[in-house]
Amino acid sequence: MSGHSKWHNIQAKKGKTDAARGKIFTKIGREIAVCVKAGGPDPNTNNKLRDVIAKAKENNMPNDNIERSIKKASGELSGVNYEATTYEGYGVNGSAVIVECLTDNKNRTAGDVRHAFDKHGGSLGSTNCVSYLFNNKGVVIVLDSTDVETLMLDAIEAGAVDIVEDEDSVEIITEPNKHSEMREALEAKGYNVVSAETALIPDLNVDLDEVQMGKFQRMIDALEDLDDVQEVYHNVNMD
Repeated sequence: MSGHSKWHNIQAKKGKTDAARGKIFTKIGREIAVCVKAGGPDPNTNNKLRDVIAKAKENNMPNDNIERSIKKASGELSGVNYEATTYEGYGVNGSAVIVECLTDNKNRTAGDVRHAFDKHGGSLGSTNCVSYLFNNKGVVIVLDSTDVETLMLDAIEAGAVDIVEDEDSVEIITEPNKHSEMREALEAKGYNVVSAETALIPDLNVDLDEVQMGKFQRMIDALEDLDDVQEVYHNVNMD
């Protein structure tokens, strides 16, 4: 996923400093706000909100923060309205990058994203310039499975379109917006589902040399560090 294991990405976020985790909480709070505005504050009837709450807990976001974000979005507390916007561009050696944002100021966000690309040898492109290289899929991550064969059979029965086994996790790929159903089906069978969300998966990954990789990683770090940026997808092989 985006060149390497999504579970490893989650682990890396968990290991960040308190300041960096604060940024992650801010980003997740925005996702919660958008989900509540779209589908209401009850996770029992709003699957997208339930998925984001699970994501918040994966990242050790305190329950008080989660509840405050829900209350702000539902009007119980004053809050900000966020708008979803997506940018596409190129990193070094023509690598493809998609940046998903939630913002209350598109002009500010566009400038910040463009600066991150330009500073590290990339360039911001036009809409749809690289999105054709990616497929929108659901990604469900399961840990601690002692019987991977049975897990795979159960996942296929529940509608999996692909399964990727890593050393400490199993990533199950579903059709778009089927990740919630997959999570519920596997949880009902007792599996430890630690993440279920949509993701953009590249058709093919590209390789960079050591110098290019350093520059590319700095660009991705700069993009992910922006408050308005929610997710960054790319087609670079990070292994």
